[in-house]
Amino acid sequence: MEYETQGRFRVNANHKLLDVWLLALCSQCGETVKLTVLDRVNVRSIDPTMLDGFHDNSPALAAKLLAQPHVAHRNGVTLDWSEAWTLEMSPVELPKADILDVNVRFAQPIPLRATALIATGLELSRGEVTRLIADGRIASADKLTGRCARDFSFVVRW
Repeated sequence: MEYETQGRFRVNANHKLLDVWLLALCSQCGETVKLTVLDRVNVRSIDPTMLDGFHDNSPALAAKLLAQPHVAHRNGVTLDWSEAWTLEMSPVELPKADILDVNVRFAQPIPLRATALIATGLELSRGEVTRLIADGRIASADKLTGRCARDFSFVVRW
């Protein structure tokens, strides 16, 4: 399901514990849903700037929270990142290249596994990409294991 939000939050206090939900509108059915942001969290452990954003119904905070995978996972929401990154190769055609220079550019700073991006872009399995990294045939100045959320480059030696 796709959700749209204007940045409206609902904050509920139970003594020193807070529950916070992000109100969102389902694009398909038009129904308003509450996406859990915080559940029974001590008010002192919340960053004051974030707490102000909840109370002020900050659209920027809402957009930031909607892009965080843990919020989506907690609420059973699937995020569509299909247009969020591009992979540019030089030379463009794989079979003709012994060495391939690749740049990955993010349109949104989303945390994705570098091996998954490389596998998708090169049309390889993640296991094969992991083996190529271990063999030194895929190399980068940036760390290629774990998640990344910023632009990076790497070289493939076939």
